[in-house]
Amino acid sequence: QVQLVESGGGLVQPGGSLRLSCAASGSIFSIHVMGWYRQAPGKQRELVATIASGLSTNYADSVKGRCTISRDNAKNTVYLQMNSLKPEDTAVYYCLLTYSDSHRRRINYWGQGTQVTVSS
Repeated sequence: QVQLVESGGGLVQPGGSLRLSCAASGSIFSIHVMGWYRQAPGKQRELVATIASGLSTNYADSVKGRCTISRDNAKNTVYLQMNSLKPEDTAVYYCLLTYSDSHRRRINYWGQGTQVTVSS
């Protein structure tokens, strides 16, 4: 079994900052990609940012310059620092883990989500 523990969501005023964390544990042979997606009410889930094992990153245009994704490989943890938050950033943020298990099967695993609300 694999577990993802997400934390850091909450209510913040426009212009504020939040830092999301997602820690992976369990039967993981190797981690390929960790990242964050978000889903606002009535909308499809969309990419926020991902970071690969080689530390290459990918950001949605809507968050470039405002968000920074980082990764602690020793802790199997990914972080998302979000600055200059806007009301349109309000969504449930989901952690994504892409990993290989002991049978070398490549698996995508989602966290349960953490709510981020940007409002005055």
